[in-house]
Amino acid sequence: MIDSLPDSIFTLPVRVYYQDTDAGGVVYHSTYLDFMERARYEWLRDMGFDIHSLVQVHKVIFMVRSLNIEYFKPALLDDLLHITAQAAEIGRSRITLSQHVLRGDVTLVSATVHAVCVGADSLKPVSVPAPLRHKLGKLS
Repeated sequence: MIDSLPDSIFTLPVRVYYQDTDAGGVVYHSTYLDFMERARYEWLRDMGFDIHSLVQVHKVIFMVRSLNIEYFKPALLDDLLHITAQAAEIGRSRITLSQHVLRGDVTLVSATVHAVCVGADSLKPVSVPAPLRHKLGKLS
């Protein structure tokens, strides 16, 4: 069963540092994945589910199963970006997220990320923990 989720967008500000860019000051394509991972991590933390509680209390971790990413415009050295994370759907063991990288109101990158919930020990799919599912259902 897959449930559609209400709109709630988490935003993480990220400054582009030299280490994020090539010699021309343009952000590497793979660096956007790091930015989006950081936003997903902080999104979970913002809802009260830090990595330690997911592993130690709920005995689960989330792994990216697949993603689709589109690059529209480059980010540059010293840009202040806003990385979004928004749950779009939740299945038994999967959460689909919509993520964007913005500079001001301009979308630079857009991605759909499918994360699967797996047992921390087995690495096999398990149900999304009920408290997290409940929290996601209350997003507005």
